[in-house]
Amino acid sequence: MSTTAPPSPPRKRRKHPVDEVPPPGKLAVYGLQHLLAFYAGAVIVPILLAGAIGLSDRELIHLINADLFTCGIASIIQSVGFWKVGVRLPLLQGVTFTAVSPMIAIGLAAGGGTDGLLVIYGAVIVAGLFTFLIAPYFSRLIRFFPPVVTGSVITIIGIALLPVAALDAVGGGADPDPGNARNLAYALGTLALIVLMQRFFRGFLATVAVLVGLVVGTVTAWALGDATFGAVADSSWVGVTTPFHFGWPKFSLAAIVSMIVVMLITAVETTGDVFATGEIVDKRVGRKDIAAALRADGLATTIGGVFNSFPYTCFAENVGLVRLTQVKSRWVVAAAGGFMILVGLVPKAGAVVAGIPHPVLGGAALAMFATVAVVGIQTLAKVDFNDHRNVVIVATSLGLALLVTVQPGIAQAVPSWAQIILGSGITLGSITAIGLNAVFHHIGRPHGAAVAGIPGHGQVRLQDVNAMSRDEFVATFGRLFQGPTWVVENAYTQRPFRDTSSLRLAFQEALFAATPEQQQQLMDAYPALGSDTVAEGAAGEQSTLDQATAGLTRLTDEDHAAFREVTTAYREKFGFPLIVCVRDNPSRERILEQGRMRLQNSPTQEHAAALIEIAKIAGHRFDDLVADANPIHTARTQRYGATAL
Repeated sequence: MSTTAPPSPPRKRRKHPVDEVPPPGKLAVYGLQHLLAFYAGAVIVPILLAGAIGLSDRELIHLINADLFTCGIASIIQSVGFWKVGVRLPLLQGVTFTAVSPMIAIGLAAGGGTDGLLVIYGAVIVAGLFTFLIAPYFSRLIRFFPPVVTGSVITIIGIALLPVAALDAVGGGADPDPGNARNLAYALGTLALIVLMQRFFRGFLATVAVLVGLVVGTVTAWALGDATFGAVADSSWVGVTTPFHFGWPKFSLAAIVSMIVVMLITAVETTGDVFATGEIVDKRVGRKDIAAALRADGLATTIGGVFNSFPYTCFAENVGLVRLTQVKSRWVVAAAGGFMILVGLVPKAGAVVAGIPHPVLGGAALAMFATVAVVGIQTLAKVDFNDHRNVVIVATSLGLALLVTVQPGIAQAVPSWAQIILGSGITLGSITAIGLNAVFHHIGRPHGAAVAGIPGHGQVRLQDVNAMSRDEFVATFGRLFQGPTWVVENAYTQRPFRDTSSLRLAFQEALFAATPEQQQQLMDAYPALGSDTVAEGAAGEQSTLDQATAGLTRLTDEDHAAFREVTTAYREKFGFPLIVCVRDNPSRERILEQGRMRLQNSPTQEHAAALIEIAKIAGHRFDDLVADANPIHTARTQRYGATAL
């Protein structure tokens, strides 16, 4: 009697790390870490605004409480999400720095004080609604955000924020002596502790390195008399922010237009932060995600105007924290949002957090902001820099961003309306990257990257390659390989090529997909290393150039004998010549050593190894073609020429 095993229950699909909920204890600690890392950046906008438009200390305290309270709500909306609102990624929301200068201008134009504040709130509410409504339309522009744009923007965000961390590290601007050794000790000590914990600890302790750094740094400063918490006793236990606390908002067309411009710029920054976070947590970001994130920005900004706060965007500080700790759960940010609401309702709690010394915050921020820049560099690694247009886009946007970051006074040289753009390196760099990408890649006739020829003399671009006949294609790219042309002919069948990288990959695919007989025929065409035929140029121009990079065309009699011994033994054992990509091994001694070691391998392994070396040689020759066609790329490939001298 046969029995049939009952069907196994279907396996539960594992949640993405973004959606996993840590245990309550860890959730609380991780959330607190986000709060502490975020706090200084969160309160700086109310402080700057209050001082500029003449608000009292009592009004400033209310602005800070309202800001934190609304930050918490905004962060929960963005990370938890509902309907089509919120990107559901670990993104914490804070007041955008882009809005500081325009809000000050609006407030002063309305007479300053609470009168100016009411006009600001009117503009903030309308701009928030505008952002919410245009979110799906703005998200359709995602094709204008390829890796060359998003990588540039993310890198710029990280680098442009480093001066903020540096200012904190020397006392936050409050210390008249930026060379204060104790401030530097607190900053570097905090940074060192974070790095050491990342190096020597694993698991939970490594993920709370920033929190431990902040706590240890603060306790040390307090013990040495450099941190005070006197404001805790002076603060009340409960401070509820009420809608329209300062009165009903006032609406000014000029103020509204100004704030809408701010929100459009902020939308670009939010898009960059969403892409950065998607890269960090390994979750693909699409058009709907961008729309959801911008709707959350718009809704949070409208709520901010109602609850006496300001425009909201994703905070890059906490993007860096996610990358540094690798805690990817969005519920951690939701927990941080809950803590912010609590701090906003309990002024005493806010006073405790406010007691963290600036240098300690600066040390932690150095690690987090630099980490954001690293994410941008990782994104830029996906960019085809053989296309000089991408080099121009990245270089120009990064250069302009650093210009206004390092020399912020430049903004004073332009009209007030332009200061919205030139007042922020992140804003200027982002707009430059987007604009140049549109100009180079979307406007006019798409030229494509030059892949062969010399500028002004028969230069061949990608669309020319796609239009070539088979004979023209072989004539252009035949020199990538020795002997038979079947590799190039087979690559030709993979047209059209969408970019330079896909053209390169076509040659690799054709090489490794060939029959063993074809591959053997190709390997036999490569000359022996260091042979007289190479030195005399009889092996072909490309082989001579290749071997010259390692000095194999200028061997002594003793070296000739050594190479002849190894290459002869290799051919006798495997039936084809010893093939080595000498550009990767410019030392004659290392080439000989590699040949002797490979004599110990099996024929099957050496067949594969020879093909890999041929692919490497073809790759270098392909780079030479691109270098001849692209002068900017040539400047980056001069090391090959230097090696050959």
